[in-house]
Amino acid sequence: MKFGETPIDEATGAILAHSWRANGVNFAKGRVLSGEDVAKLKAAGAESIIAARLDAEDLHEDEAAATLARALAGEGIEVTAPFTGRCNHFARDAGLAVVDHARIDALNELDESVTVATLPPFARVEPRQMVATIKIIPYAAPRMAVQRALEVAKEANQPLVSVAPFKAMRAGLVQTRLPGTRDKVLDKAVGTTTKRLTSLGSSLVGERRVAHEAEAIAGALRELKGEGCDIFLIAGASAIVDRHDVVPAGIEEAGGEVIHFGMPVDPGNLLLTARLDGKPVLGLPGCAKSPKYNGFDMVLERLAAGLPVGRAEIVRMGAGGLLAEIASRPQPRDDSEAEGEGPQQAPRVAVLVLAAGRSTRMGGPNKMLVEADGEPLVVHAVKAALASQAVEVVVVLGHMAGEVRVAIEKAIPAGSRLRFVVNPDFADGLSTSVRTGVAALGSTIDAAVVQLGDMPGVGAPLLDRLMAAFSPVEGRSICVPTVGGKRGNPVLWARRFFPEITKLSGDSGAKHLIGEHADLVCEVEMNGEAAVTDIDTPEALAAWRARSTT
Repeated sequence: MKFGETPIDEATGAILAHSWRANGVNFAKGRVLSGEDVAKLKAAGAESIIAARLDAEDLHEDEAAATLARALAGEGIEVTAPFTGRCNHFARDAGLAVVDHARIDALNELDESVTVATLPPFARVEPRQMVATIKIIPYAAPRMAVQRALEVAKEANQPLVSVAPFKAMRAGLVQTRLPGTRDKVLDKAVGTTTKRLTSLGSSLVGERRVAHEAEAIAGALRELKGEGCDIFLIAGASAIVDRHDVVPAGIEEAGGEVIHFGMPVDPGNLLLTARLDGKPVLGLPGCAKSPKYNGFDMVLERLAAGLPVGRAEIVRMGAGGLLAEIASRPQPRDDSEAEGEGPQQAPRVAVLVLAAGRSTRMGGPNKMLVEADGEPLVVHAVKAALASQAVEVVVVLGHMAGEVRVAIEKAIPAGSRLRFVVNPDFADGLSTSVRTGVAALGSTIDAAVVQLGDMPGVGAPLLDRLMAAFSPVEGRSICVPTVGGKRGNPVLWARRFFPEITKLSGDSGAKHLIGEHADLVCEVEMNGEAAVTDIDTPEALAAWRARSTT
């Protein structure tokens, strides 16, 4: 192709490179100039134009784009007419985009004039959604480049771009129980699962709730198999932690076969895939209870589209497997649980150090100021919080607020991420200090650790372990430390609970909320006794001092 300044007398048949708008002539760029067009340009005063002139080795941009678009398109694709060197692929039905990544790369390597852009492989699409676009960059492409592109398109006897449409599946759900499992939690899982399936054109046709035992799971699977299910989903009351755990054991007892345990996708690591009489069985990770997009969705979508999901497919999901909320995916969601929008980031956790109490059980002195291992009790708590991964530390003052603040500022260097707030209602109980602290937090805080100022053994590693456990999408919105199964303090609370916390009253803090939201509680086992040791009395202080010196 020749491109550049062209004498007007030689312009017939050339492609106008730039729009011409002057002296009554209005020609758009890309126009193939006729003899009449050239006459009008001459009459308008044009002596030359910038134009492209094709030779025998060139293929016009529209013809090249249309030729390639037809060759690349597979099942489920509608191809648009070419315009300005572009042809688009649109999905005919809802399904998954099936894209041959390697051959798309190879095609784009051939010549700078030929480009193909697609959605990511296995992207979910709706009817009439664009899946790919073929664009010829200049006004023509070399015939040789187009021919080579066609050869790439014919390789492997498979199209480069297609859509696998979703097909209706009849799903059966097995949910297991442990002591304390609430029907409310199981009911919610049914609702979330139903919405997921419905969005794929499938349905939940049967559910069983059984004990968290292999034999019970096997029995439930046999019953659902008799009801004509195409796919079996198992949500254990306890997460699967090994391919020989209760859920996979139940699948095998029913006559099934475990294919693969785990996946390189987060959230969704603990997904188990299996087969029962040739039909897929999925042992669900904890995140399957959430409406947010996770590894369970990735596998469920492929199964609904009739695509294979074996070990080979699972282990290749790692690239792109660090998931974020994707606005374009039509996922069911519960806005009341909308936490952590956008790309995954380390949560912004604050620590609230409660130091406002009157120390009535101490028998006189303010225990916040009592020396323990060379420093006031409250200083131990503040230093631990500042040494942790918390983005902010808020100390709630009340009784002897001035003296407590002076003691802290004397020990803590200026310029730290430390703030003080005063609780004027400290005499009305612990709940008022929790409320005051939460109210002081900014809108960017994702969670708060409520740390008592009288627990000098709580160090930064304990706080960081609680923060590491925090994952709302995995159902870990309240993180409670335990020692030998006994719950202690401090407790981490996701932001979604802040409105309930601001309504607390009395001296019991937020303990009752843990019981009300048992399905969102994560117990974090700790070494040592720090999480269950507070200093309320002179005897407790003496015992702690004795231990700390041995």
